[in-house]
Amino acid sequence: MEWALAELINHPSVFEKAREEVDVVIGKSRSVEEPDIPNLPYLQAIIPAETTAYVNIWAIGRDPKHWDNPLEFQPERFIAQEGSSTGAQLDVRGQHFHFLPFGSGRRSCPGASLALQLMETTLASLIQCFEWKVGDGKDILT
Repeated sequence: MEWALAELINHPSVFEKAREEVDVVIGKSRSVEEPDIPNLPYLQAIIPAETTAYVNIWAIGRDPKHWDNPLEFQPERFIAQEGSSTGAQLDVRGQHFHFLPFGSGRRSCPGASLALQLMETTLASLIQCFEWKVGDGKDILT
């Protein structure tokens, strides 16, 4: 959650895309709910994040053989796009070995499904309800 918010705050254009998606899909008259998450593909693309594992997932997830500009924060890379061999086809549960946010096999995270549901709903609510930005170190929430 902290990683996702930090990246959004440090990338205002990405944050604005996420807010636009939430505003278009949910509107401003109600709060985001769990059933809304499948209708927020850009938000879902923001969530996959680094994780602690027994293999060097940091290096795997940044392999330039699999990712264009692997060190840039680009949620769009997780949305299926015409002519792309990745995108929404990626399985976060360990079937694509160049993307393993929850590990794989017997050692995979047993809470992956819960984490994805709670993370996306909470992040969408925080995007919808607050203005986040980098400040002078005193006030980052308005």
